[in-house]
Amino acid sequence: MSEDRPGFAGSDDRHSGSGAAHPLLSDGAPLSVSLSETDIRVIETLLAPLRAWTSPRFYGLENIPADGPVLLVGNHTLMGGIDAPLLLPEVLRRRGRLIRGLAENVLINVPVLRHVLHYCGAVRGTRGNCLALLRRGEAVMVFPGGGREAVRRKNEKYLLKWEGRSGFARMAIEANAPIVPVAMIGVDDAYDIVLDGDHPILRPLRWSVEAVGLRRDLTPPLLRGVGPTLIPRPERFYFAAGALIDPAPWRAAEDMHAAATELRDVVYKALREEMNFLFAARERDQGRTLVGRIRGRLNI
Repeated sequence: MSEDRPGFAGSDDRHSGSGAAHPLLSDGAPLSVSLSETDIRVIETLLAPLRAWTSPRFYGLENIPADGPVLLVGNHTLMGGIDAPLLLPEVLRRRGRLIRGLAENVLINVPVLRHVLHYCGAVRGTRGNCLALLRRGEAVMVFPGGGREAVRRKNEKYLLKWEGRSGFARMAIEANAPIVPVAMIGVDDAYDIVLDGDHPILRPLRWSVEAVGLRRDLTPPLLRGVGPTLIPRPERFYFAAGALIDPAPWRAAEDMHAAATELRDVVYKALREEMNFLFAARERDQGRTLVGRIRGRLNI
């Protein structure tokens, strides 16, 4: 659901800069990325089936600054990457900001996929890349829980796994970049976990995961959506951007590790509050399910 969608002044100069000209980013990623109006329409067309199936609602996007560096800190939902792409065109249309994502190494290591990710503004998820983008004044999105937060086990629905994850807070302090917590819910309810990634039956899959250089705890679970298929149940997806958190009070700290840990805890609490806001909004929403949305359209 999008209440206001002001026009985006696109540019035909999609990518300025290159890895050779700008060595600040790894893998030849362009330092500057600008998507044209045609690019945005293509992305929206590709996402149209998912958008129609999940009828997303967005709250608080006005909390994302229209310019200047900002670190968007989100929660990984089940398997990650299913709902997050819906944010890109929405934020670009409504706030004029292209979200620069930090992609997992396993994705960037695939040549063709790497090119697509770079084209859309994503870069390898390294500290150097993140700091370079923030110092350039970009909007960067991070998921502190990483892959393990996305590759869930049973009874881990919407669980934040941030133990020892304070690197994002330290980067925000160093770059003097405000933080906006961005909560997402819906995907964890669109699937059931049939078997955990550590179930004995999935041992061959664990071997495959380790063979490509990943940790075995990143073995994906066996999922079920509509019936026995991987089609997600048509649960509505909900997104909320919370109030901006200024890292300035922590910049003068003598113990930067302690400062980053404290800021991380502040962001954690703010993100949980945004998730709770969405849970409450979902409970009031008669259109949470496809049947409810159809009934609403028919005024039944």
